[in-house]
Formats: sequence, C-alpha cells, structure tokens
Amino acid sequence: MSRRSATAGRSWVGRSARVVRLGGRVGGGVALTAARKVFADAERRIELDEARRLTTAQQVAAELGQMKGALMKLGQMASYLDDALPEPLRMALATLQREAPPMSPDLAAGVIERELGSAPDRVFVEWDPDPIAAASIGQVHRAIVVDPSTHTERAVAVKVQYPGVDQAIAADLRNADILGTVLRHGFGGLDPSEMVAEVKERLTEELDYRREAANQHRFADFYRGHPHISVPEVIEAFSTQRVLTTELVDGHDWSWLREQDQHERDAAAETLFRFVFRSLYTMRSFNGDPHPGNYLFHGDGRVTFLDFGLVKDFTTDEMHTFETMVRLAAVDHDVPGFRAVLESAGMLHPDAPVNTDDVGDYFSRFYEPVSTDRQMTWDPAYASGIVRHTFDRSSPISQYATVPRAFVFIQRINLGLYALLGDLGATGNYRRIAEELWPFISGPPSTPAGEREAEWLTTRSSAVR
Repeated sequence: MSRRSATAGRSWVGRSARVVRLGGRVGGGVALTAARKVFADAERRIELDEARRLTTAQQVAAELGQMKGALMKLGQMASYLDDALPEPLRMALATLQREAPPMSPDLAAGVIERELGSAPDRVFVEWDPDPIAAASIGQVHRAIVVDPSTHTERAVAVKVQYPGVDQAIAADLRNADILGTVLRHGFGGLDPSEMVAEVKERLTEELDYRREAANQHRFADFYRGHPHISVPEVIEAFSTQRVLTTELVDGHDWSWLREQDQHERDAAAETLFRFVFRSLYTMRSFNGDPHPGNYLFHGDGRVTFLDFGLVKDFTTDEMHTFETMVRLAAVDHDVPGFRAVLESAGMLHPDAPVNTDDVGDYFSRFYEPVSTDRQMTWDPAYASGIVRHTFDRSSPISQYATVPRAFVFIQRINLGLYALLGDLGATGNYRRIAEELWPFISGPPSTPAGEREAEWLTTRSSAVR
C-alpha cells in the first residue's frame, strides 16, 4: 500500500487514538503564550504546486482529517498558549493550523457540477481552474458570471467546499471532548465543556454555505455605503450548500499593510476595531474568525471583510451582560459590582475565596485599552501580556475562573483583535473611539474616521425610516 493510500485509509478511530495519546503526554506546566503567534500562518494564499494537488475525494478527506475540522478550530484557540505547552501538543497545534493542499481542477469541477447542475465552463462565462486562496473548509476560484439581476458580466469569487470535509469534521466532533480534557490540563480552573459545545455548534453551521451566504448578506446590507468598511455582495443564483459565489474584490493583504507607514496602519487598525464593536453593539453579531487572511486593504483605512462562515449572534440578555461588564470595569470602576456580574455570568465561581480587588485586577485587564482617556500604542508585548495574565495558573483567581459558552467567541475575537493591533503597533485614543460605539454612552466622533462614520449612520438611519 502506498503512503498516500495508507493515509487515505485512516479512520476516525485512529485519529481519536492519536488525540488520546496526546492527552496522556500533556503535563500541567504553566501556560505561557505570545499572542502574536495566534496567526502564525498569516496568509491564506496557497502555492499552486501541481505535485501536491489532491486528485480524489478520499485523499481530500484524509488530508482534512489532519489539517481541518473541529480539532483545528479548538487548536487555533489553544494556540494562544502554545509557547509553554508540552512539545507534543505544540507539534499537534502546528499541524492543525496548516492549510490543506488544493484540490485538483477535476475534483473542484465535480463539486460545481453536482451543486450547480453543469460543468464550470457551462455555468460560468469564464472559470479559472487554479484556486486563488484557501478558505477554512474550501478553496476559492476566480470566475465571470452574467449577473441575473443586471444581465451584465461581473467578476466573482467562487468558494468550493472540499469533498469529504463534512465527514472529517463529524469525526473530529467525536474527538472534541477529548481535546477538551487536554485543554483542562493546561488552563487551571477552565471547564472546557461549554467551549467545546460552542465550537461544535458553530463549526457544524459553517459547513452550510447557505448560512454563510445569509450571514454575509446581512453584514453587507448593514454596512452598505460605509466610508471604510465593505463586505462583498453574495450572488445567490450561483450559491448552494457547498458553493458560495460573491463579488470579486481586489485589495492588498496583511503583509502589504505591515509595510505601510504608521498613519496607514493606524487607520486600518481603527477600522478593524470599529467593525468588531459596531457589529457587536449594533448588530449583536460579529465575525468570529479574526484572521489576517480575512481582510483586504485599500488604503486610507478602507478594509474589505471576507469569510462569514463563523458568525456568532448574541441574545439581548447576553448583550446586556457584556455592556454591564464594560461599564462597571472601564467606566464606573465599580469592582464589587463587576465581581457580582462576573459571578452571575458564570465567569467566576460564586463565593470563590479570593479578594474582590484581586478579582477586579485579574478580569479588568481586558478593558485596559478603553478604561482611561489617553493616547496608547498596542504592541505585541502588551497583547501577549493580556493572554499570559488571563491563563496564568499561578494566580489564585484562575482556579475559580472559566469561560462560559456565551463568552467563548468574545474571548477569541478580543484576543485575536489585540494580537492584530499589536502586530500593527496601532496608536490612538481607543477610549474615545469606544465611547462612540458603546450604546450606554454614545460619545461624539473623536477622529476623522469617526466623523465620516457618524455621517454614514445619519444617512443610514434616514434611509431605514
């Protein structure tokens, strides 16, 4: 049996056994991290290497079994802590974060034919068989379609789901509880059960591109006309459960942005911050995948946001909890009140035998950038310090703290956003920017970008009425 065939023949049972063995090797050492390594592979661009193309669905599924699926999502979360995790777990996380090799043109064409009814050269005016990017569970191709609404030709990006990814994820979901046990070893008082449950539900939803299309349409509709934020329009006539077609947008990647002057980096950073918290406080939703490959940059702080497969929606009660925590920690500085909300939200065990001031210090670190009216600069050391502090097992607080289900992706977006802003060395008065976005303050515009956004909000409100 060839090496490739042997790989393709591995079952989920074998993969489960590997995770069990991994869990047995994980020790209880102190978990340290560097937030800048959260997105070790910043680019989702893939090398079109003919020798590495996958030519059968079985081979795709086998590769996805090692590089994709639920374990990858959990591994990306755990990678915030990878610096001090035991070597076997660090190696596993590195594997889980790799991109899968691209599908062969014939395999991708087969998905198009099954989903859209004909071969790509009949469905599309033009079709590029070579993928231009890898998405989380698929790959992206350029094409040209005749838009049914305008009867004109337009360039599009077509995301094609890897055959077999649903089976690979189903197998990983059976393993997710095991990885939760691994996480418990490293994260002190963390109960990973709700984290695992939340990831299971979100990842299952991500398999259905119809849901992603609905998410993307909702964000595109909300931000339409925004001076700095854009979301590609979905072409529904060419989208199905496993194919998602959107307008094709050209722009610069993260590596380009990092080479720009500080003014440009600051402008883009402010847009990222505004997108996250405008979406959260106004839409009660946000894109839960803060990956540099999900952004295109156009200069002057203008950013296109991609990939809405992992969107989290929050209830009114959950948003009230988030807003109350921010107000008590960053505005009122009411430590006893803050502790009471932490306990009621399930983040801190009730009646934990720890000092209330220590509780305030431990949990309020997340709010430091917006807790005082000042000019501040994000840097990797700051972002890293936030994560290290949060998962510091030497703190007695950590033994009584956990991450409830509603907070799983809030933590991910916060830590991810901090890492991105730190990578850019972003400078600004983020307290004043935050006050523009907080519903309980609604402060005046504090930057030129804020003034333009305020004008857009006024125009948008008038259009809605």
